[in-house]
Amino acid sequence: MKSFGIFATLFVYYIFMKLYEKRRVFYLNPVLLSIITISLILKGFKISYDAYMESARILSFLLGPAVVSLAIPLYKQRKIIEAYSRQILVGITVGGLMAILSAFYIVKALGGSKEVLLSIAPKSITTAIAIGVSEKIGGIPALTAVLVILTGIFGNAIGVEILNLAKVKDRVARGLAMGVTSHGLGTARIILDDELSGAVSGLAMALNGIFTSLILPFLIKLLN
Repeated sequence: MKSFGIFATLFVYYIFMKLYEKRRVFYLNPVLLSIITISLILKGFKISYDAYMESARILSFLLGPAVVSLAIPLYKQRKIIEAYSRQILVGITVGGLMAILSAFYIVKALGGSKEVLLSIAPKSITTAIAIGVSEKIGGIPALTAVLVILTGIFGNAIGVEILNLAKVKDRVARGLAMGVTSHGLGTARIILDDELSGAVSGLAMALNGIFTSLILPFLIKLLN
């Protein structure tokens, strides 16, 4: 049982990754299908989430080095990124604001409570930062964590397809869109297609986290 989480996760992901490589359609996204399958396995065999996470602890630990490793393509593409520095900063500012405002006003139009509005506002930044921001502005950290993860999953699953449908071909723009809207999971998806887009996405993810954490507490006061 000690290694169940590691082997089950890697095996399920490997199967769906091979399936996705053959068809490459969004509904066969390996991240989304792996999460669903693992959830069903835990439910079917009555394995607690805590027990699963304990047995897969090494995978959680490796998330840190995986994020740090994004600095490698960023360093390799640094000259191009420097040339587009103004566009990247504008994209992060506009994209970060739109990610907040669109989520806030959609939920508000649907009649969401104040706590839900405050919880969904930081959904497009990485989980660790989003939880802290949510707590600071009066949201529900646990709900924010779920919304952040869902945002990343759907960004990973359909983000590239949306960019293709919108005919966004510029590699820097594609990376910006994925990094700002769907953080780490979006970055993991786009870097498979193009190293430059992946590098920009990783940078956008980090800078948008900083931008949102600084601007959101003040922006919420204006929106309320």
